[in-house]
Amino acid sequence: MALQDLTPQLRTQLNRTERAVGWFVFVAVALLLLGFGCYIYETAQERGWFVIKAKFHTYVISSAGLTVGDPVFMMGFRVGNITQVKPKPPGNAHNVELEFEVRDDYFRYIWQRGSVVLVNSAGFIGARQLEVTRGTNGYEICVTQPVFDKTIPEIETDVAEEPGHWQLAQDVFDASSNIVYKAFTVLDATNVPLMSGLYTLVGGTNLVRVADLPPPDNTLCVYNNTINRNRIVASWHDRQHKYINFTPEKDSAWLQSVEPVGVGDRLAQVVTQVQQALPGFFALTNQLARILDNTANLTSNLNATVVEVRPAMTNIVQLTALMHQPGGVGTMALGTNGPAQLAEALEKVNLLLASSNTNLDALVEGLLPTLEHVSDITSNLSVQVHNSPTMLPGMAKTITDTDDMIQGLKRHWLLRSAFKKKPGETNSVAH
Repeated sequence: MALQDLTPQLRTQLNRTERAVGWFVFVAVALLLLGFGCYIYETAQERGWFVIKAKFHTYVISSAGLTVGDPVFMMGFRVGNITQVKPKPPGNAHNVELEFEVRDDYFRYIWQRGSVVLVNSAGFIGARQLEVTRGTNGYEICVTQPVFDKTIPEIETDVAEEPGHWQLAQDVFDASSNIVYKAFTVLDATNVPLMSGLYTLVGGTNLVRVADLPPPDNTLCVYNNTINRNRIVASWHDRQHKYINFTPEKDSAWLQSVEPVGVGDRLAQVVTQVQQALPGFFALTNQLARILDNTANLTSNLNATVVEVRPAMTNIVQLTALMHQPGGVGTMALGTNGPAQLAEALEKVNLLLASSNTNLDALVEGLLPTLEHVSDITSNLSVQVHNSPTMLPGMAKTITDTDDMIQGLKRHWLLRSAFKKKPGETNSVAH
């Protein structure tokens, strides 16, 4: 049916339906484009399409477990991807070269000192991943500030026109290879005139004074801290101690790699160590078997010994019980009748001592008159000796000593009681 054959009502309803379908298709296409744009944006954000990326390269022993597109990590964050894995030509000192990119701002953590590439294991099936450690000292390896080679007069002019904006992009030395001015030192009117008398590295090995270099080599590498590019334009060259121009399309900065031994190599080493240790292990098991046999024999002999020692142990227990009883030690030492006999003997000893004391007193009483007579004789003899000068001096001394001895016996503690004076008794001899 032709459109002109429709009634006006049908024609109007058809136009409305066409407009509704058109709007539906337009909205669907717009939503599809919006979703695709969001997907592109998220992918770009994830892969860093709109941010500055720094290119690095390193060398590894093996490319096993490393493929193009694998992520690169730093401090646990995904900061880039591997862009190229290629073998080095024959005769080269390295095996495999890896190129990878690190996004902004993470490449600003990569410094001259402390930044290395760790090749870590990422699973049990041989997968590996790269991890870049953050720097701890030195200079940033990649920068976005362009560097310029300028002579001393040019630097003086620039410093005068823009004070505080120009800084060194290299290390400057003295004649003794000591660094006088480090890179990033702010240049001013006081230190720039001194630069011509200082030294720079030529060829990475020779120190040459800046003023002695012929044009155009008599320059210093500097940069303007107000100029910043949206790409990497310079990288630090550790051998020359300066920043050099960097072309992202063909240049990449080098980082040292730390590649641990792979899991397969570790397993092979473990197996080798186990094989080497097996003979010693078997010898140890044989020794253990002999020790166990000896232990069994010793246990059997010990059981027989315990059976033989059991009566002696019973006697020891009985003796111990007897020692805990009152008088048990005496009974054990002297027998059952020993304590009674000992008591009887002690009683007889006491009687003997008492009788001896009585007899001693009687003996002392009997000895008293004799001692007194001897004392009188010696006293009279002593008087006669002193009164008679004709007697020999030796006899007088002997008699005197004898009298002193008798007088000493009277004062002795053992015989003192024997010389006690009776009431009313006086000395019969006067000295």
